[in-house]
Amino acid sequence: MPSAPDTQDLDAVSIRAAILDPSRANPPTVAGPRGKQAVKRFNVYRNNVTVSLIEALVDIFPAVGRIAGPTLFRDMAREFVRAHPPSSPLLFLYGHEFPTFIETFEHAARMPYLADVARVERAWLTAYHAADLEPLAPQALAAIDPEHLGDATFTTHPATALVRSSYAAFDIFDANRTSDPVGKIDASRPQNVLVTRPGTEVTVIALPDGHEAFFETLLSGGTLGEAAQAGMEAAGTFDINDAIGGILSTGAFIAAQAAN
Repeated sequence: MPSAPDTQDLDAVSIRAAILDPSRANPPTVAGPRGKQAVKRFNVYRNNVTVSLIEALVDIFPAVGRIAGPTLFRDMAREFVRAHPPSSPLLFLYGHEFPTFIETFEHAARMPYLADVARVERAWLTAYHAADLEPLAPQALAAIDPEHLGDATFTTHPATALVRSSYAAFDIFDANRTSDPVGKIDASRPQNVLVTRPGTEVTVIALPDGHEAFFETLLSGGTLGEAAQAGMEAAGTFDINDAIGGILSTGAFIAAQAAN
C-alpha cells in the first residue's frame, strides 16, 4: 500500500501553487510572528517571485520584448510564469516553452512570426551555455573513404539548433537584438535558421534554400547521402558542395562516423 504524502511535501506544493497564482488563498501554514497571518508579507514575496521570473524572460528574449513592446511582453510573460513555473533554480534554463505559449496568446496573434523569433532567441541562449567542444575538423571528414562518404553520419555539437520558420525569423531576430532603428522587413519571407557556437561566440545563420532539409536530416541522424537527397528535393538550387562546406564552416558537428 503506498504511503501517505508527507505533510511537508503537501505544504511545499501548496505554497508553490499559491506563489504563482494570486487567486489562491494564502497557505495556512504561512504565518508571521506569534502565529499571526502573514498575508501582506506573502503577497510581497509572491510579487517578488513573479517579477524576478518576468525579468528573466526579458533578459532571455530581448528581441521578442522589443517587438511586442514592454506592456504586451510583460502581460504575456506574467501569464506564462503562472502556467509554467521553473523546474530549475538556474534561470538561464527557463523559458523553453515560451515560444509555444506565444502561439496561443491571443494578443500576440497579429505577430505570427513572434514565436519563431522566440525560438531563435531561446536557441541562442542554449548555445551560449552549451559545453565547449571542438567542431569537426576538415581532416576528420577528409579521412573518410570517398566511396563511403555518402553513408557517413555526424555527431551534433551541443550548441547546435535548427529553427524552421514560415516567416523571416532571422531578419526579424537580427534587426531587433540591438537598439538600432529597424528597416523594412518582409516578414512573410520564409527563413530557416541555424544556431551554433563553434568557438566562444554564438553564430546565427540564415540557411540557403535546401540547406535546412540537409541539416535537419544530419541533425536527426541521417546519412550524408540522405541529407543530400533531402536538400535536392527541397530546392532545385541546392548545391551539395556548398552544403558539405557548411558542415565544416558552421561548426554544427563535432565528429563524423564512417559506415561500418
